[in-house]
Amino acid sequence: MNAQLSSELLTRSAEDYLKAIYRLTLGGSLAGTTDLAQTLDLAPASVSGLVKRLAEQGFVEHEPYRGVTLSTEGRRVALRMVRRHRMIEAYLVGFLGYTWDTVHEEAERLEHAVSDTLIERMARALGDPRVDPHGDPIPSADGSIAELLAVPLTDIPTGETAVIRQVNTGQADRLRYLAGYGLTPGTSVTVLDRQPFDGPVTVEHDGNHHVLGAEIARVLLCTRPDA
Repeated sequence: MNAQLSSELLTRSAEDYLKAIYRLTLGGSLAGTTDLAQTLDLAPASVSGLVKRLAEQGFVEHEPYRGVTLSTEGRRVALRMVRRHRMIEAYLVGFLGYTWDTVHEEAERLEHAVSDTLIERMARALGDPRVDPHGDPIPSADGSIAELLAVPLTDIPTGETAVIRQVNTGQADRLRYLAGYGLTPGTSVTVLDRQPFDGPVTVEHDGNHHVLGAEIARVLLCTRPDA
């Protein structure tokens, strides 16, 4: 069975694996079994078995003792699932009154059940959005994606202004915390102070000062205002 045909028969678990491998290999590195197991909250032995089957079907390329990366067909399937997930999140927020901290689990369930036709109708209703509520880029229907070149807030020099483009967390409590301060995609902030040795970052937004721990500041991915 070739990859193009078998992609229509993939299980939910296999789709989740491919999506996780996509995320883990965004920087160009390979996805190791341990990293995959942690991302999917599974035992390494379970991960190894399915990765082997995905490699046999042509969805991933495996380098022994190093990890895996997606094949061309595996990347196509992964981006299809990413598009579904992020479009569903955008639709839930845009039309059904969900907040950005409540959409992830709903999208995780729905992305495996909806049809491509429904996703395209959602896209048209939303005006073909380029990003989801968290600022994550939404792949186009043809499978292309424009990854944003952003850096963590912790890397912005003191005294500079930056625009939050992406919030790199799915944890609801963190999203609620950031929303409470108005630190959402599209917001401009000025870095007033950065303490050394992974210390807190102080920013100014809309006339208010906020002190953010380094851990939460790192999930705020930013660009310069003119980017």
